[in-house]
Amino acid sequence: MEIKVPELAESITEGTVASWLKQPGDHVEKGEAIVELETDKVNIEVPSDEAGTLTEVMAAEGDTVRVGETIAVISAGGEASKPAATETAQETPKETPKAEEKAEQPVAAAATESTSVADRPIASPAARKLAREKGIDLAQVATQDPLGRIRVQDVATFEVAPREQAKPAPTKHAAPTPAQAAAPGKPEERIKMSRRRKTIANRLVEVQQTAAMLTTFNEIDMSAVMALRKRRQEKFVKENEVKLGFMSFFTKAAVAALKKMPYLNAEIQGDEIVLKKFYDIGIAVSAPDGLVVPVVRDADKKNFAEIEKDIIQLAVKARDNKLGLSDLTGGTFTITNGGTFGSLMSTPILNGPQVAILGMHAINLRPIAIDAERMENRPMMYVALSYDHRIVDGKEAVTFLKHIKDLLEDPESLIFEA
Repeated sequence: MEIKVPELAESITEGTVASWLKQPGDHVEKGEAIVELETDKVNIEVPSDEAGTLTEVMAAEGDTVRVGETIAVISAGGEASKPAATETAQETPKETPKAEEKAEQPVAAAATESTSVADRPIASPAARKLAREKGIDLAQVATQDPLGRIRVQDVATFEVAPREQAKPAPTKHAAPTPAQAAAPGKPEERIKMSRRRKTIANRLVEVQQTAAMLTTFNEIDMSAVMALRKRRQEKFVKENEVKLGFMSFFTKAAVAALKKMPYLNAEIQGDEIVLKKFYDIGIAVSAPDGLVVPVVRDADKKNFAEIEKDIIQLAVKARDNKLGLSDLTGGTFTITNGGTFGSLMSTPILNGPQVAILGMHAINLRPIAIDAERMENRPMMYVALSYDHRIVDGKEAVTFLKHIKDLLEDPESLIFEA
């Protein structure tokens, strides 16, 4: 039975082999995942439709594969069997004259001549992945495998050896590369960008090139929110089995402000402005492969506890690479909290096609003038609103941010606003 790349999602036609969960010779149960694919948005595990033995993998980790492409073969049957190449090596002690001749040559020559098929060295998927990450040419890697197959250990051993020995010395007329000219002999490491990291990079650049992005700032006295959390936290946890965090306050305040300023809850489609009459709020969270923005659906219809539970659940799924496409699509407005990492102030980039994003920052004690004669140290947070000036005017953006400030400095008012 052939294992093919399944339909991934609308508009996604290819993915990257993230990791093989099963290896050739392993037994596979029906419904058991054998490979994990990375797409632009999420990771997807591909299961087997039948029980049997994985006999062949046709794509290495890190390879790009397209929807419908065959990437593995499973033979029917229960017990695992060894790969055919290994069985042949064990059952046939005699080698062809050509193989005997190559066996007498140095190991390095065997690695470059006898281990290639159509000039491509034979290597395990894991070895190919490691070589790509380290920028190593597999044709230069020696192997002790009797069949000439390059293993992870061979690549790791090669990396320890001086890299210069595996490269031809440049002639006196050869011009140095920019890297060589800038830092000759300096250590460096090359890491291939993941598919998701490349997608994030491309979209951020695209937003900056297409949107007329502008940022406005304000600051919020967090004293009232912090006092309310302190008074209500114990009872809140007892009743809801979740802590009352800052994100639910900002989410409720953002929804209330969006209702007053609907052009910030919109997107541009061609020459039309689409005003969203629902409030699916994206919450930016850090994931292993970069920032992702899962969505809290219908935030306007949820209470503080429901919002906190949704955010925790989405953050756990992001950390474990378990977010689905439904978790990431369709958001109307985004909140990002750089304060988690200690950021004092920043200008967040729009999460296209949305036209606005709210940035939270660290809470720090700062001296604040209470009146003409008094100063007090208050827990203050800078907030930033980046917006698309094509459809959002400065007056709307400033008013939006001021409304959030007013709501959070009088948090009980959120009960009546959102």
